[in-house]
Amino acid sequence: MTGHHAGPQSNADGGAAGANAAANSFEHALESLRAGEPILVHDAADREGETDLIYHADAVTPEAVARLRNDAGGLVCVALGHEVAAAFDLPFYSEAVDHPATADHELGYDDRSSFSLTVNHRDTYTGITDDDRSTTIRALGEAAAAPGNTAFADEFRVPGHVHLLKAAPDLLGQREGHTELGVALAEAADLTPAVVVCEMLDDETGDALSPADARAYADRYGFAYLEGRDVLERLG
Repeated sequence: MTGHHAGPQSNADGGAAGANAAANSFEHALESLRAGEPILVHDAADREGETDLIYHADAVTPEAVARLRNDAGGLVCVALGHEVAAAFDLPFYSEAVDHPATADHELGYDDRSSFSLTVNHRDTYTGITDDDRSTTIRALGEAAAAPGNTAFADEFRVPGHVHLLKAAPDLLGQREGHTELGVALAEAADLTPAVVVCEMLDDETGDALSPADARAYADRYGFAYLEGRDVLERLG
């Protein structure tokens, strides 16, 4: 009620309500990943300040790729757990390319980038269509389930149209990017460490979609929305 002062007890109640809401959102996110539904995760205002639309790799259909490019609009990337990436002998992109532009650069949001190679599955044609990208992404998810049994170069070719990201070995203990947030959430949901992440952009400004607009999008479609700090509190 306007002008009503509820007294000191309201702060405690509000804090408890906020904690409960965060816990509910966290469980909703895990349930959504298990069910093959997307979730939204905002990293932090003092980091990239971006919200990513995230799917588990196994759940990415052509329709999901269409949502990623139409509703999110950023790069469609697959983040892999460190052990999976190591089994596939995936380098960081800056280590794989011998070019002066890969040296001596500083990122404004982190110590390093998590980008690795770009790939297409060998069964794809150009690799860019919704069908082709979903084929590549689902194959990456399957490979991540049994990395020791996957001859990576026999299944995938480089370069391609799906960007790979390598998670830090200790995940959120070492880095707090969407790569680590997504992989940590997949592991918390008892899923393989392979997720699709795609930045959400504002159609009008071209900037990163604001947290308020990202949350409104999540509410409109019934998707889970998480702040990075809530993930860190539980999994960091």
